[in-house]
Amino acid sequence: MDAITLTPDMIVVLALLGFTVLLFVTEIVRVDVAAVIVMVLLGGLSYLPGLGGLIEINHLFDGFASNAVISIIAVMILGAGLDKTGLMSTVAATILKYGGTSERRIIPIISATVGFISSFMQNVGAAALFLPVVSRISSRTNISMSRLLMPMGFCAILGGTMTLVGSSPLILLNDLIDTANLDLPADAQMEHFTLFAVTPIGLALVLTGIAYFVLFGRWVLPGSTQKDDATSGQTMNAYLKRLYGLKADIVEVEIPEGNILLGETFADLMEVHHCYIIGSYFQGHRWVAPLVTTEITTPCRLAILGRRKVIEEMADIYGLEIKPNLDIFAEEFAPTKSGVAEIVVPPDSQVIGKTAQELALRKTYGMSMLAIHRGEDTMSHVEDEDHEATRIGLVPFRAGDTLVVHVLWENLVRIKKGRDFVVVTTDFPQEELRPQKVGWAILFFILALGLILFTDMRLSLCLLTGAVGMIVTRVINMDEAYNAVGWNTVFLLASLIPLGQAVQMTGTAEWIAQGVLAVLDGWPIWSLQAGVAILATIFTLIMSNVGATVLLVPLAVSIAIASGGDPAIFAMTVAISTSNSFLIPTHQVNALIMGPAGYRVVDFMRTGGIMTVLFLIVSLVMMNIVF
Repeated sequence: MDAITLTPDMIVVLALLGFTVLLFVTEIVRVDVAAVIVMVLLGGLSYLPGLGGLIEINHLFDGFASNAVISIIAVMILGAGLDKTGLMSTVAATILKYGGTSERRIIPIISATVGFISSFMQNVGAAALFLPVVSRISSRTNISMSRLLMPMGFCAILGGTMTLVGSSPLILLNDLIDTANLDLPADAQMEHFTLFAVTPIGLALVLTGIAYFVLFGRWVLPGSTQKDDATSGQTMNAYLKRLYGLKADIVEVEIPEGNILLGETFADLMEVHHCYIIGSYFQGHRWVAPLVTTEITTPCRLAILGRRKVIEEMADIYGLEIKPNLDIFAEEFAPTKSGVAEIVVPPDSQVIGKTAQELALRKTYGMSMLAIHRGEDTMSHVEDEDHEATRIGLVPFRAGDTLVVHVLWENLVRIKKGRDFVVVTTDFPQEELRPQKVGWAILFFILALGLILFTDMRLSLCLLTGAVGMIVTRVINMDEAYNAVGWNTVFLLASLIPLGQAVQMTGTAEWIAQGVLAVLDGWPIWSLQAGVAILATIFTLIMSNVGATVLLVPLAVSIAIASGGDPAIFAMTVAISTSNSFLIPTHQVNALIMGPAGYRVVDFMRTGGIMTVLFLIVSLVMMNIVF
């Protein structure tokens, strides 16, 4: 192999790489801004005399139309479409059912699920699909997104190593082996790898990732970055206590078969024990804000809002079972679905002079009234140390009264459109779910997945087919599709693609590879394999994983033959190691989760640095055990 000479173009590219790393590490500007700056510098420098080979200027912005970027846009729209039907909320509720509110239990469930999905579809697609799921789990458990998204994202990347269709480098592996075989004698020909040949390696990597976060997540994961607002972290009892001095919790209670409360009304129970029944469940049906005149039928479950001590005393009296956490009502009373709101009675309202009971407030408006704030006084049905219990259902409304209510957000949107109340609360989810479109959403998601798995169509076209199908069938409208795209992620990746191309086109990548391999010359086979893995890891951080694989597989095969190693294993080492992308947010999945979780580059360097080392050790050990 002829020695490669360092050229002015290579020197400039190396300087730009160093400048990019400096901007990422110091975060003088946002990472997406840094990427755009580097792209502009690359284009500008290519006009200088002697540097025309840096980049083809007519293709400087091709990154915005690249397969990777269009795929990310499409999967974001697909994920938003599935979320719009309420399907992702159902998935989140299922995970919560088995994981509870424990970070150590939720992380393995989410990570294992995403890791499995990403073994059959592109890892960025699996991660984008689960973004809304993690968001809902975060809001329901008060666990910050920053504690959940990195384990999910890392395991999505790791899951791509479980099959030969899980990541682009592994998809290319057999084709690159065919090319390498052209230069090899008949007795040295490499055989193709089967679909599940890498499964033991990928499975070990996924399990390592899960164990890493379960055992050490407390120390390696970033702290909470979640804002303290009404829908992402502030609990209802904290809200009532802070503003109105009321102590209240939502408690799920089971009334067993034949209980002495059979035949009593909700109003009777509420009046005697100074609490609110805000949800009921009987024979598979749930009601939020049920009518207070409803008679209790057994067995059933009730969601009761009040002082926990009072509810526990009531449970002892009647022989009721208190659930440790919300179970059946976890979905209905999640902060993303319902919560506390304030509404004011305007002077021209038709409810003035009438009581909540006369208006059938729960039936008419779908809300449970918790308190009436009038002047300096707060009237509540909940008995507290500083407030006497009041039958607020019998208090006539006056102009200017502020009603504190528990309500489904979709009902609050409807109330906001009427004239009887002025909704003061503004920070609540006001999206319109379309559960009737779930069939179309699933159809086009399966269509996109089927095209990916069973055809040779480009990944971006397969995903866009599903996304466009959802838009045409009105699962999601075009404005919602635009809003679903994380444009900071798009600009970050699209702006870095030209730099990766420059690294490859100018020969900089080959010069680096040749230099490193020259240093490794004469080392034992296992150390040569480790050197190839480390080189592939470095290259995938600064250029596309496909580019790194195409460049390094021929070099790795040559090294294996020269040293007496197995060329097929060295080729696989490159294809797997190009998934070792945890150190900086240049991988598509890392870029995707960076914004929603509020991560910084140093977070990836701290947490991803350890994961990078674990990946190298586990993958190398497993490859040598399996093969």
